[in-house]
Amino acid sequence: SGPLKDMDFFVSEGGGPRILHQFTAELPAVSFRMSGEKAGIIDIEPKTGILYINGSLDWETKQVHKLQVESLDESGNVVKGPYVVTIYVEDINDHPPEFEQKRYFGVVRQNSRPGKPFMYVHAIDRDDPKTPHAQLSYSILHHFPKPYEEMLFQIDNVTGAISPSKTGSYYLDPQKQDTFTLVVSVKDMAGTTTNAFTSSVDVIILVRESLWKAPPIIHIKENSTQAYPVNISKVQSNEPDVIYDIFEKEKLPRLPFSISKNGDIYVTEPLDREEKDTYTFFVVSKDNTGELVDKPLQIHVIVEDINDNPPVCQQDLTIIEVQENERGGSNIGTVFATDMDKEDTLNSRLQFKIQSQEPEVPAKNLFYIQQDTGNLHLSGLSLNKRVSAKYSLKVLVSDPAFQTICDVEVHVIDINDQIPIFEKSDYNNVTVAENSPIGTVILEIQATDGDEPATGSSLIVYQVKDGDPNNTFIIETDSETNRGFVKINKALDFETMPVYNLVINATNPEPLVQGVEYNSSSLTMFKVFVTNVDEPPVFLKPVYKTEVYEDIPVNTLVMTVKAYDPEGDSVRVSKIVLKEVKGKYAQYLASGKILFLQKSYLLVEKEIYSIEVVVSELNNVAQKSKAFLILHLRDVNDNPPQIAMDFPAFFCYPVSGGERTLIQATDADEQFFYSKFTFSLADEMNTRNNWEISKFNATHAYLSPKHANFEEKEYNVPIILNDNGDPPLENKVNLKVSICKCSSENSCY
Repeated sequence: SGPLKDMDFFVSEGGGPRILHQFTAELPAVSFRMSGEKAGIIDIEPKTGILYINGSLDWETKQVHKLQVESLDESGNVVKGPYVVTIYVEDINDHPPEFEQKRYFGVVRQNSRPGKPFMYVHAIDRDDPKTPHAQLSYSILHHFPKPYEEMLFQIDNVTGAISPSKTGSYYLDPQKQDTFTLVVSVKDMAGTTTNAFTSSVDVIILVRESLWKAPPIIHIKENSTQAYPVNISKVQSNEPDVIYDIFEKEKLPRLPFSISKNGDIYVTEPLDREEKDTYTFFVVSKDNTGELVDKPLQIHVIVEDINDNPPVCQQDLTIIEVQENERGGSNIGTVFATDMDKEDTLNSRLQFKIQSQEPEVPAKNLFYIQQDTGNLHLSGLSLNKRVSAKYSLKVLVSDPAFQTICDVEVHVIDINDQIPIFEKSDYNNVTVAENSPIGTVILEIQATDGDEPATGSSLIVYQVKDGDPNNTFIIETDSETNRGFVKINKALDFETMPVYNLVINATNPEPLVQGVEYNSSSLTMFKVFVTNVDEPPVFLKPVYKTEVYEDIPVNTLVMTVKAYDPEGDSVRVSKIVLKEVKGKYAQYLASGKILFLQKSYLLVEKEIYSIEVVVSELNNVAQKSKAFLILHLRDVNDNPPQIAMDFPAFFCYPVSGGERTLIQATDADEQFFYSKFTFSLADEMNTRNNWEISKFNATHAYLSPKHANFEEKEYNVPIILNDNGDPPLENKVNLKVSICKCSSENSCY
């Protein structure tokens, strides 16, 4: 509080109602009055002089409020003032940054320069730009897919410029992956505090094939008589307006090649193979400052057929694991490379050399490689995972003409110098019923290992060492807790094995270091008592299948079924049922024999019969089992063919010639593929003189009158049908054919 005077107040936006100050009145003043930019929420209490805000100020709406305050006497006359009261609204970080687009799209060329932006993202923040509240920082939150450990793209945290990383410049390849999705995050507060607001956006990047790529090996015929210079190839940069140049890989008296401003490569004179049979040079692209734009392209020119295949690393990245106590000189792995040139020649001879090692601690040359085999050795010092858990090697693999860099990572792993120790050396007894389902957990066991967690040195593998010759039990390990679960792997049988004396050992997938061995602490034991359960009889097979033909003789033996009781009790067949069939067609005899009783003349009513056989213990009929006899009844050709007509056969009177009617044959027997009928007329003079028959397809034929001299009456036409079955059946059928006067609808009346 204090007397009335000009005053400045600095108030943070938001925050709700608050009191800023209390002005004290000096007589004769008894009250106060305020005017100005009150925004509907700034005012003064007339009697007490309390200056207050009844709400929240917003910096984004108004940053400064100019007010005037006066003191008044009892008559309302101004005693002092007006005095200027200025309220400065201070910004708080209350607006998250927002990207200008909901989604961004960009295109990048394969082998583009690392750090060269190919697109930008931009976000805005409505907070005070003069404060950290609106200072934005960009980063890549996710990278989909992410085929390598390092990201293929990078972003300038200030400008939002997206460019290939060094890894991306080397590995981006549209043949392997042509689309990437980046989740780009933007934070205010310059990204320096965890309380910053964050927004994100998807950036879809399409990878296009690099225009800047080395042409294939150029073959030039020596001593050519063409007019020189001769265009032999062309290169093109991913960026416009570059300057192309050539420089030598070898120091030659002259380089018989040139390049134009458009990237056309020329040979400038005839080449002599005896003088030199191969040329290698580099093509570079530069900007107008002389800086390289693209990686140099190595150009190979071959005069005649020479070694034209470079070494190839067998793996893009060779990973070798080394225990940290490995002795100096030890062979820790092999770098494998191949060469497609002719075997057993110098062209395919490969030599290996370590070009670089990262990091170079505790020494530069921790490794050496045998130049002709690629075997990698420790030089002298043992590795220490606490010094470095990983080393990256560049191995130069060369043949007489080419060189390839193979990437090798040497991972230093924890040594396995601790054995698993069981919490109990004896888990006593477990009782299990012999009908317990496979997969039932009968016991949980636990051992611990002091090696580095989540490695092959600390993972525990439990195995039954003794007491289970038939692998009746298995033990599964929870990889997170190393807890073992003993499960039933095969069905238990009290009669075969009533007791198991199991000895369990605990080991690691990783071998123990020299001098450390498993001992009794890694063993435990327990007994499994299998209790007897009265089991029902067991059939030798759950389903019996057989086939018979429908003309099978009465009382033919079709199947013998057998069953036994696991406890050795006597068994008998208590019931036999032929399901879903009218009448009785099967009968049980002694010793499990099944007779088929169908009548020999019975047509096929059902193709498959299911016969249920029930067997029970002689002294306990409640203990019973079922088996099924699946009887497949096969058809025999025992039905002659017949005429099948949907309407009477007729011809309109008078017969004019050329008419025909379609007739159809059918057969009640089973047709495995399709019916094939033969149609012919009976060997009778009147029939053959008056009618003729011609085949339409396998089941139909045309019947036609041979002349026009027919009376208006009904004729019997004898037709011979043959089904061509095995054996073939023939049938003579009298087809009634009417010669009648026809209506306009071509029907008899």
